[in-house]
Amino acid sequence: IVDKKDSVIDMVRVATYIHQLPAAIDMIEDAKAKGYEGTCNLMAVSNAQEGDVAQALEMVGQSSVDGIYIVDSYGALFPEQIRRLTDLYMETAEKYGKYIGMHAHNNQQLAFANTIEAAANGASLLDATMMGMGRGAGNCAMELLLSFLKNPRYNLFPVLKFLESQMLPLKESGAVWGYDIPYLLTGHLNQHPSAAIDYTKEKRTDYSEFYTDLLDK
Repeated sequence: IVDKKDSVIDMVRVATYIHQLPAAIDMIEDAKAKGYEGTCNLMAVSNAQEGDVAQALEMVGQSSVDGIYIVDSYGALFPEQIRRLTDLYMETAEKYGKYIGMHAHNNQQLAFANTIEAAANGASLLDATMMGMGRGAGNCAMELLLSFLKNPRYNLFPVLKFLESQMLPLKESGAVWGYDIPYLLTGHLNQHPSAAIDYTKEKRTDYSEFYTDLLDK
């Protein structure tokens, strides 16, 4: 990574599983030393024990990172779980002077609900994409989030123009993302969406057989 003064970007995000955290912190410290804002995105926390998450937060909190992200990698979490996690993350934020972010996936059509739940409990950096575009089931939709926030600084009109001019043609060209039954099933079972992505590419619709395959994993 080049120094920030020679770069077109301002922030470096380091996405990591908890067991990879020592290497991730090394990367964070390198980016910070080069002048970047930095975040640590703790992935797949839906598969982690709360004690392990708390220990990871303590490690990240002691680093020079600016922000720590709650990441619902599998789209498996529900708002009440997000509320508990946000409270846990906010304890670290207040102790070490960090901000908390939320990165949600839409496997169970809860990316928006989970994002606003995190915001209501103190998360201040909220990830969203135009028309929810993202891997597999996608992410929280920008147009939904901006409509909810009702901040006078936010103007929905140019977002709608962008959807018209860019996102609709992209969909029409064959790009595929967003909620679908295979992603629901991997989210429901708290599994990585790779199987659902492959299933969708094959244009299969034997949902019950796919569900059986997932249960046998």
